[in-house]
Amino acid sequence: MTPYFPNQTLEFRIEEPPAFRKFTMSIAEMAIVTGVLFRLYRALAMTVGPTTNWLYFGGTFVLGLLFILGMATLHLGNFPLHRWLWRAPVFALIEAAAESLTSFALILAHREPIGSERAHPHDWLEIAGRTFLWRVVGVCLFALLLAGVVQFVRYMLLRREHRLHTAVAVHEKQSH
Repeated sequence: MTPYFPNQTLEFRIEEPPAFRKFTMSIAEMAIVTGVLFRLYRALAMTVGPTTNWLYFGGTFVLGLLFILGMATLHLGNFPLHRWLWRAPVFALIEAAAESLTSFALILAHREPIGSERAHPHDWLEIAGRTFLWRVVGVCLFALLLAGVVQFVRYMLLRREHRLHTAVAVHEKQSH
């Protein structure tokens, strides 16, 4: 008897909207939107919420971290791993620059919180320096961890399908 449904599908495609795909592939657009939205979110969360509540503070921190790393993942996921080597740091630098400029605009509007007070223009260099340091280190470490997970999962899938020779051939080709 002929089977009506194949055991394995040969091809499965999910069609993404062209505009969203185009947006996620642009390093500048993704990083700028991430930086501006994150800084506005941070200013709002620190101004409106109960900052003395550690649960609120931790929750807003985790949500912000997930947003930044999620946007970086959306961008990096469009490219092969060897391109992540320069894309992750550039994403982080552009994101930090957009965030720092947004911070400066919030300072001029007297809306940038620094602790329990408002930041002043002389505080901006310290804020920008800290932003650059933490974004570049954080995004690069996350990209390195994510790349390790991707490689491990690829290896395990090839191993499961008894195709380890493919992994060896790819490794040999890349090393030459």
